[in-house]
Amino acid sequence: TYLLDYYGFKYVVFGSHYKKTISKIWGLIKYDLMMLSTAIKFNPDLFVSHGSTYSAHTSFALHKPHISFEDTFNMEQVRLCLPFTDVVLTGDYPHKNLGRKELQYSGYHELAYLHPKRFHQDESILNQLGVEKNGKYAIVRFVAWTATHDVGLTGLSYQNKIKLVKELSKYLKVFVSSEGDLPYELTKYKLSIRPEQIHQILFYAHLLVGESATMASECAVLGTPAVYINDSHLGYLLEQQDKYGLVFCYKDSEDQQSEAIEKALELAKNETKREFVKKRDNMLNEKIDVTAFLEWFVKNYPESFKLMKADPDYQKRFK
Repeated sequence: TYLLDYYGFKYVVFGSHYKKTISKIWGLIKYDLMMLSTAIKFNPDLFVSHGSTYSAHTSFALHKPHISFEDTFNMEQVRLCLPFTDVVLTGDYPHKNLGRKELQYSGYHELAYLHPKRFHQDESILNQLGVEKNGKYAIVRFVAWTATHDVGLTGLSYQNKIKLVKELSKYLKVFVSSEGDLPYELTKYKLSIRPEQIHQILFYAHLLVGESATMASECAVLGTPAVYINDSHLGYLLEQQDKYGLVFCYKDSEDQQSEAIEKALELAKNETKREFVKKRDNMLNEKIDVTAFLEWFVKNYPESFKLMKADPDYQKRFK
């Protein structure tokens, strides 16, 4: 809501996500009804969402089209959404096929707001961080592990969190961003910024090490190397790793965590940022301006869906 206010959006708040499984089931019913009530008053022409079951169910009830975006392929959510959705837009990286409703485009969600046509860097953020213009710093990101797709995942161990930050700090300045409480030993490294500034900070960072898939992908499209530690290896991250060399993915096992820390230290010691910017530029040459494409697609739906099905290369005009 802070970001919605900051950017001047009008919105309705339904409440917070529930964390326990049984509560999530109740939340599905509760928020479906709240979405329906809001939609009846608002009377939209169509629904657009990131795989929202609430939007899917409500659009179906009101006989309105629902355009869904998908990139995580959390099948417990997809199964609740897909039967009530008209089209699912996905990136063209390898992933589970979602059938006739799926339409692929050449890009990532993160390119919708971090493509060079959308994102403009501002080095004044460095003064706020207390970093010199050519100074090196790393961002370490820990997540809270409360989402439905996080069930069974734990992330870096307590000891490895401390080891990672302490070792990195020998070579560069370290800032820690965390969804949950930080270990006491790391509180002095806590990143204190306004939410709208995070992408400026990622852009100027020497590297990112963390458990967040989205933040790793954000760094990839900004030209900042990312060491990702999580058992959930998503299709877009694997492409950014295997095809473009922008991300380094590791599992949650103790051995893999140790390897990830070693890779982070290797990157910290070397002057690698310029090399990764070149890799990012190579990636951008093969991707589209996702925002321009999505704006066209939504405004011209359903004709845009028919056109893309008949001629997938139509999207190339949105380079």
